[in-house]
Amino acid sequence: MNIFYRPKYQSDATLFIEQLKAKDPTLETKQRQGRERLWDKTVDRDAWREFRMAEVEQKPYVYQTNAS
Repeated sequence: MNIFYRPKYQSDATLFIEQLKAKDPTLETKQRQGRERLWDKTVDRDAWREFRMAEVEQKPYVYQTNAS
C-alpha cells in the first residue's frame, strides 16, 4: 500500500473546474472553438518561404546612419 494514497481525494483546482463544467456544459466546446480560431490554422508553406526570402538583412547596429 502506498503511504501517499488518499482515497477519493480531489484538489481544489479539480473541484473548481468540475464546478465550471457543471454550470456550463458547453464550456469544453467553446474552448475548442476558441483554440481552432486562434491556433489551429493551415500554413501556406510557399507564402511563408517567399516571406522569408523577401526579408532584408538587418545591420549590426540598427541606429547607425549610412556613411556617404
